[in-house]
Amino acid sequence: MKNIVRILTIYPTRGEIYDRKYRPIAQNKSSYNLYITPGKIVNRGKVAKFVSINFEKDISEIEKIIHENRYRSYQDILLIQNIPFDKMVVASEQLNYFPSLLFKAEKLRDYLLANHFTGYTGRITEDEYKELRKKGYSINSSIGKTGLEKYYEDILYGKNGQQVLQVDASGNNLEFFKHNLQTKPQNGADLILTIDNDLQKYVSSIFPKNYNGSIVVMDIKTGGILAYVSKPDFDPNIFTGGISTKRWNDIISDPDKPMLDRIIHGTYPPGSVYKPILASLGLEEKVIDPKTKLTKCEGGLWFGNRYFKCWLEKGHGRLAVEDAIRYSCDVFFYDLSTLFSLEQLNRYTKQNYISTRTGIDLPGERKGFFPSRKWYIDNYGKYVGILGHKVNLAIGQGEILATPLQICAYYSALGNDGIWKQPHLQDKRIESEKTYKSIVGEKQLPMSESTLKLIQSSLYKTVNESYGTGTAASIGHIKVYGKTGSAENHMGKETHSWFSGYAKCDKFEIGFNVFVENGGHGGSVSAPIARKLINYYYGIVE
Repeated sequence: MKNIVRILTIYPTRGEIYDRKYRPIAQNKSSYNLYITPGKIVNRGKVAKFVSINFEKDISEIEKIIHENRYRSYQDILLIQNIPFDKMVVASEQLNYFPSLLFKAEKLRDYLLANHFTGYTGRITEDEYKELRKKGYSINSSIGKTGLEKYYEDILYGKNGQQVLQVDASGNNLEFFKHNLQTKPQNGADLILTIDNDLQKYVSSIFPKNYNGSIVVMDIKTGGILAYVSKPDFDPNIFTGGISTKRWNDIISDPDKPMLDRIIHGTYPPGSVYKPILASLGLEEKVIDPKTKLTKCEGGLWFGNRYFKCWLEKGHGRLAVEDAIRYSCDVFFYDLSTLFSLEQLNRYTKQNYISTRTGIDLPGERKGFFPSRKWYIDNYGKYVGILGHKVNLAIGQGEILATPLQICAYYSALGNDGIWKQPHLQDKRIESEKTYKSIVGEKQLPMSESTLKLIQSSLYKTVNESYGTGTAASIGHIKVYGKTGSAENHMGKETHSWFSGYAKCDKFEIGFNVFVENGGHGGSVSAPIARKLINYYYGIVE
């Protein structure tokens, strides 16, 4: 009888994901999974029918898996995951009729929060397997498909171990190699996030029903994300055990796009939350000073043959920059924009990290957009009039696009004395019983201390003084700074509602952005939401 040496791969346990207080967000749970060995199939049609009837899986999907793995004759191929115990027991009684089927008790991902940032794991595809098998993945592996699960796949997966066995021709282990022929797997690293589970759940609960949008809250000193809510959200668990074609089609055809992470994948005109950037450019270039009053606002301003309205029909009168921000006067910023070239606006916007990627530790972040002269010429012809477009950009309208995360990071930097911290979700990782702290970048906003102080004062007055557009966010025991925005959109629906800013007290210093798609006015819709989340966080911070 001929003996054979067989190398058995030992797969690692995937690392888990926890919040800042070490409470689970994504963990591993026990799962009964059904496998098939193609080389042992007696009757393909009967086995596919048996699996379909017992586990409610489309027979065509089962036959497809069998066909795609027909040359892996003696490999166990995963068919069904996360089978309830009672179903497993009932089906087990009939497995003697189907020698190609077997059950295995394994680990499966379990997500405790409906969210976008964790992402989800899913069955490896044939193309992914061709790419990853050199790293030790099998055709049955689950891998990160989106979110943190994908971004940190390499450290969450871990490293395979192996065991050397000598077996006889019947496959029985002869147990000759008992020492030094087993390498233990290195389990994946655990991620400790900056997220606060309590705040995350609360923020999710206060988002307006039947609206889409997002809320981001971050620590202005570190850049750590405390809450990350994109609405509508989805339960990542629907993907872990495999998702039917019908359910997947229902999700991707949903007009509300629940799979869209609006915080980093959604780009929108920022509206008036953009105005402090133009104000600081004017101060830095010394085309205005804190006392400069520009054209009197009488409800709008003519440029050529077009009348650009202010949101206040009766007008604000003549204002200096601080009150122009406080009352959000459009005419002041229309006029101010004429003192700069489009290239200056483009450059300074990006120097404030708007319409550029933040570098957050999530895949596929979009950078947004700010038009250049060349872009206008390419799209509208060489005789395009730049002035009208530039005036529109001055109040965050027109072609400018930003993500909610970019706006949150900018306002957080204003609250952090002009130091922009890179937004991030991972605080540290625990790997092989060692803890590794994340290192994040920081940059300086392009403004002097005097300009920064004036912008900060403007934002404080916006929230805390009479007729400021953000007074609905005012809280007596906490200093709240912010700016409202109501941005028109190409869909012609109700304006997008923005409120962004920061809050300081003896317990914390946080930045935030509240964005409600087609929600209406920022001051009446988004500002009250910000007030609620700030008050709540004050109550739960130790």
